[in-house]
Amino acid sequence: MIAERGRLGELSAALAGVRERIDAAARAVGRDPAGIRLLAVTKTFPASDAALLTDLGVLELAENREQEGGRKAGELTALRPDVQVRWHMVGRLQRNKARSVVRWAAEVQSVDSVRLARALERAMGAARAAGERGEPLDVLVQVSIDGDPERGGCPMEELPGLADGVARSGELRLRGIMAVAPLTMSPDAAFERLARAADRLRHDHPQATEISAGMTGDLEQAVAHGSTCVRVGTALLGARGLASP
Repeated sequence: MIAERGRLGELSAALAGVRERIDAAARAVGRDPAGIRLLAVTKTFPASDAALLTDLGVLELAENREQEGGRKAGELTALRPDVQVRWHMVGRLQRNKARSVVRWAAEVQSVDSVRLARALERAMGAARAAGERGEPLDVLVQVSIDGDPERGGCPMEELPGLADGVARSGELRLRGIMAVAPLTMSPDAAFERLARAADRLRHDHPQATEISAGMTGDLEQAVAHGSTCVRVGTALLGARGLASP
């Protein structure tokens, strides 16, 4: 219990610091901080940390790997059975993991191909038929800002076709766009390019208002260019250790 209280104090202080950064970044560009969601990325950290975050009011959690996310979501349910958490998948997702991810994720932010979108659509149809899901799966299309396929994300020129495919699905709900700033560009340049892509996406799909961009090292720049959702791990939970088994 002493260790748990100590960890809760650490997380509370870290959360306050992150929220202060978001508030300051929003105010600097005349935005309302309430329009920016915080996703706590619990990758490699135990479900006990996720549980403590929910005690602090953080109810939107994210994972990068499907296997870890599914396991942790189950563990968190056992630890906090009365808490309603919204889990997000933010890492690269293989098509053969689609059936598994729809069991625990309310939103997949890393849809970067029509083939993956179709796999998720089929998985959602099966989950709905089995009585496991009711609402459609929220989806963000991931775009590659610099065209490098190694980090995931569809090329900019393929974004309209991918977004159209998601929007036509009755099982998926297009919410917006996601990207990771490449190391080869400054965050400002990267997020400016993303903001232009988001504008084009909203022109064709007015409901796609989410821009998921910004992490521990670049959330201020992302907020300055319109991010509505920042994905923060290290600044909340500390330096990452080895990946969870």
